[in-house]
Parts: sequence; C-alpha cells; structure tokens
Amino acid sequence: MPEHSLRARTAVAGVGQSEYTKHGRSGRDVYQLAFSAILDACADAGIAAEEIDGFCSFGGEACHPSRLAAALGIRELRHASIQWDGGGGGVCGALAQGASAIVSGQAQCVVVFRSLAQGNGLRFGQALLFPALSGEHAHLAPYGVLSPAQMFTLKVTRFMHEHGIEASALKSIAMTSYRHAQSNPRAVMHGHELTEEIYDASRWIVEPHHLYDCCQETDGAAAIILVAAERARDLAHRPAYLLSAAAGCGYRAGAAVHNTPDFATANFKPIAARLFREAGVGTGDVDVLQSYENFTGGVLLSMIDNGFCKPEEANEFFRMENLLAPDGKLPLNTSGGQLAEAYVHGVGLMVEAVRQIRGVSLNQVKGVDVSMVSGGPLIAPVSGCIFGSEATL
Repeated sequence: MPEHSLRARTAVAGVGQSEYTKHGRSGRDVYQLAFSAILDACADAGIAAEEIDGFCSFGGEACHPSRLAAALGIRELRHASIQWDGGGGGVCGALAQGASAIVSGQAQCVVVFRSLAQGNGLRFGQALLFPALSGEHAHLAPYGVLSPAQMFTLKVTRFMHEHGIEASALKSIAMTSYRHAQSNPRAVMHGHELTEEIYDASRWIVEPHHLYDCCQETDGAAAIILVAAERARDLAHRPAYLLSAAAGCGYRAGAAVHNTPDFATANFKPIAARLFREAGVGTGDVDVLQSYENFTGGVLLSMIDNGFCKPEEANEFFRMENLLAPDGKLPLNTSGGQLAEAYVHGVGLMVEAVRQIRGVSLNQVKGVDVSMVSGGPLIAPVSGCIFGSEATL
C-alpha cells in the first residue's frame, strides 16, 4: 500500500440513526435530528458524547459544528471539515476527511454525519426557480431542465441507448430496494410492497424513470463514529475497518451544462481504480454493495463504472435474483436504500455497510468481509468507500 494510504488505520466504533419520516412529518429541525443520530451512535459505540472532538460532513450540511459541540457538552472541538460541493457525492469524501484527521493526529473521535429536514427547508427534488439566470442554469432553465430528475436522466438515457440496456434493469434495482425495506421497520417504505404491476402502473417522472425509480424526500439524520483502529478493538462491536475512501472526478466532469467529454457516465471511472487499489481488494471480493440511489439509473451507471459488470452484460446482471440478500451474486442496498429506507444523502448507506460487516443487518449476507458504498452518482465530485472485517487485514 502507498505510504499515505488510510487502509485499516481507522475503524467504525458506532453507527446511529434518527427516526426517518417523509418530509415534513418529523416535527423536528435539523439540529434535533442530528443530535438524535449522534447520540444513538455514541450509545452504539459505548462512547460518551463528551469524547467526540471532530465533525465531518459534506456540501450543504446545515448544522454548525460549534453549536453541535456546545449542545453535546464536548470538552474541546479539535477538528471540523466539510467535503466541498457535490451534494450526496461527497458522502464518502467526508469519511475520508474524518479518517485523515485521526491518522494525522488532528482528532481522536470523529463523527461523520448528515441531517436533513426537507419539510422545514429546501426540498432537493423540486424544480428550481431563479430570479435571474447566469452560469450553468442559463444553459438549462430556458429549455425546461429545472429539476435533478431532468438533469440526471439525460446521462442515463444516452447510456441505455448506446448499450441497448432495457428498462427492466431499472425495475429490478427499484424492486430490490423495496423488497429489502420490508424487513426493516425503520424504513419509511416498510409495509409498502412494490410489485411489478404497481411499478409499471406508476407515473413517469422523467422517462426512463418511473416514480419508484426516484429517491424519497425525507426528514432524518445518520451518523458514524470513527476512531483509530487500535482503539476500535476494545469497543463493543466487531470493528469495521475503513480500507479505503476516495472522492473526486475526471476531466471537466464539473461542467454541469452537459458538455463533459465523457457524458454518459456516473463519474466513478477516475476514482474506482484508486479506491480498489488502496483497499487491496477487487470487485470480486465485494460481498455486499450499498449504491447511492438518487435515481435507479444512477445505480446502473455507477455499478458499471466501478467494474461490477460490463455494459453489454447489464440486462442479464441486473435481475432481482442477483441483487437480493442473502444469496444474490451481489446483494444491493440491503436496508432499502434511499429509495425505500430513507434519503439522508448516503450516510444511511454507510451505516448499513457497517452493519453488514458486523453481521447484524436485518437482511444479512453470509460471511461478509468486504462491504462497499458508492456515493452520489451523476454529479461531481463523487465518492466511494470500502469497509473490511479483521479477516481483510
């Protein structure tokens, strides 16, 4: 491994989640939701909140670290950082920053978190309205491209057309998430089974995405506590070691006016090789995957970008029997993901990835040693992370 590698130098001590609700139904603001998730993670780790000395999040986080520290009674806040821009694409980048802070001695106990109260403020899925147009929006809004669904679907449609990928692949991704959510009482869509008939009858949002291909708008928060690997061995749970975390994008991928040279991509190609190389594993070693679903098309493109299948294999690969826990070839989004558990910008996916390493998921895959998260497709930057059990060290 390179000398600068983060491989297995930190581990997850605790994971936590608030209650998840549809937007506007929690009755709590972003700080209350954040406190709920952080305290839940502390209880899970057996660590007092006062021991936290760092916070990491990513573009758009509303909770200020000094206010969190004051309310939690933290003795000294030593580190606070945020992954710049990219929305949910920064989720694993924030994890990398937290690990780097611990390895470099800037902090000893870092919380990586996200808190969203879309019922009280910004709703990410709505069309954007501008009092004046400039920059990237001047290239999009005059043509009616106003919402994320419209912006991202352009890439997905091009990719599916170029490679002859059928809409059944997207349906399998959606139905897999909803099937897993039926075993997860925390999931907002628990008790709402998705059948092929319901999926097919649902309205278009932006073709090829039906209603059930799109993530939820959720109030909720999730948190992960990172500590040095040596300390994690003495804590309550089986450690989930951070084998690698990477964030970034390729040449001109930030050009949101849809003129990037490699257009039909989820933007993972530049970071995928680095992510696997630093983890010391390959795609064949990954036992379970949590792939960020803003839209099912993003899952399709990101899994192909990361090398789990080739474009010409997609129609055969993306079948429910290959994606379902516990026995699928690559179980996917085993908590229900952002389609059916909750949309908390990918931190919930990291929580589930850790639970798979611990062996305590409600849709547990057998013998998990390598658990991966792919964060925020179709935007820039994107990110990913890989957790490993002690067997991978």
